[in-house]
Amino acid sequence: MSVEVRVPALPESVADAQLVSWRKQVGDAVRRDENLVEIETDKVILEVPAPVDGILARIDKAADSTVTADELLAIIDTTAAAEPQPVAAAPVANAQPLSPAVRRLVEETGLDASRIPATG
Repeated sequence: MSVEVRVPALPESVADAQLVSWRKQVGDAVRRDENLVEIETDKVILEVPAPVDGILARIDKAADSTVTADELLAIIDTTAAAEPQPVAAAPVANAQPLSPAVRRLVEETGLDASRIPATG
């Protein structure tokens, strides 16, 4: 299913806005409420969130474009397969338990926790 991403209602007395930048590109996986694009008026900067999880299938307005309220910005494909999630490494036997912050750091950097000497 395709879901449209539109320019939100602009503040009162503002006729148009400037599309500042896209935070995602076509083909990128997006999650619901993740900011996709920034729109600037003479009064405020608006961040437009993704309405659903999916893949950004199409962008209709380029950065530095002038947009108006309810104008179509992009299409998100909710049926496209999202990028596979990385598989967490199996816990090492006889290892000290890791705190959530350390576990996240180890997973993000690909370090081997069993090779890191304990200091505490």
